[in-house]
Amino acid sequence: MLLLTMVLSGLAGGMAWGIRGQYGHETGAMMFGVLVGLTLVMLFMPRGSVLKGARAVGLLTLAIGFGGSMSYGQTVGLTMDGGVHGNIGDPHWNGGAYWWAMLGLAVKGGLWIGFGGAFLGMGLGAKRYRPKEMMWLGLGMMGLFVLGRWLLNTPFDPDLRKLPSIYFSDHWRWEPAENVNPRPEVWGGLLLAFTGLMAYLTLLKGDRLARNLGLWGIIGGLGFPIGQSLQAATAWDGATFHKNSYWQVGVNTWNLMEVTFGTVAGLALGIGLWCNRRAIAQDDEGEVSLSTEAEGWLIGSYTYLLCMSWYFGDTIFVLIQYHGLLMGILPMIAIVGGRYSALLYTFPVIAIPITFKTFLAICGSAEFEAKSIGLIAIVTVPLALLTAIALEWGKHSGNR
Repeated sequence: MLLLTMVLSGLAGGMAWGIRGQYGHETGAMMFGVLVGLTLVMLFMPRGSVLKGARAVGLLTLAIGFGGSMSYGQTVGLTMDGGVHGNIGDPHWNGGAYWWAMLGLAVKGGLWIGFGGAFLGMGLGAKRYRPKEMMWLGLGMMGLFVLGRWLLNTPFDPDLRKLPSIYFSDHWRWEPAENVNPRPEVWGGLLLAFTGLMAYLTLLKGDRLARNLGLWGIIGGLGFPIGQSLQAATAWDGATFHKNSYWQVGVNTWNLMEVTFGTVAGLALGIGLWCNRRAIAQDDEGEVSLSTEAEGWLIGSYTYLLCMSWYFGDTIFVLIQYHGLLMGILPMIAIVGGRYSALLYTFPVIAIPITFKTFLAICGSAEFEAKSIGLIAIVTVPLALLTAIALEWGKHSGNR
């Protein structure tokens, strides 16, 4: 069982994170939650109720989106940019920048997967979470996020050369000022929010499964620096690397990094769940405490905000898109209390930005004339099918 778990969760994680790279940010990252969550639920809850399994997948999916708020492109760049390092063997190679960036990737990766692990445990364990509790938990984490960002990610005023004391993106100490374009970071806010979540799970809720999977998620986050070490190796000395690694010729090294990250993250969550499998509440039917109307308002409001933030990216709605914690409060409430919300969130709602981005990539050019056919085939039909499946499964959510 352990070997099967490692193989399937690793493959699901690697494929999902590779797909994530094509869509980016919170909504792209949620693909990892869907694929890894479904894999683990089918492995460890073969006789569990549909509602219990759907809630676990839904909670993992929304929590994985939290980490999409973090900026990491410049952190990756510090490990491989020629302006910082030169080539391997160069006497001016900057080991300090490399290891500092790797530490940053470990921190960001640990937070990214740590949230997912904790919420997966919340969905699978015996502890019951109610809608009002999730609302206050979400608001509390958002408050800690604001405080943590103020404490750890400020000051940020590049014009005055003022950056946070712990800063993992591009910095003047690593390369000439003309090459530096600092970006704001939010990992400090997520760190304090995650710390608060773990304290709540451990001290107030006593949810051992959620706490343990949160810790396993931190371990899974090491896949970020592990994957980036491969990409950085090719950037320093690509000729030698390719000479000794013929399989690597023609491979997109950014995708190599992403797939490695996802594979390690999926492995960690799979192994962690296997180690804590006795804490899974196999017989929990799941309690429905929200009316269908309330579910509709919650999921409908979330979907509206999601679409507006994506379509009107230059308005105030973008604040919602780039703050995954804030965006997650509505589905957190709906998933733990509703009958249909977990399935609707996991299938059609998460697919909305993915289908539209795919449509634009394939049919968005002026030369493409059959846009209506593309809209039907790529967007309308898949979303209609996913919605129908979610509603049908929701009717039988008490089944096993």
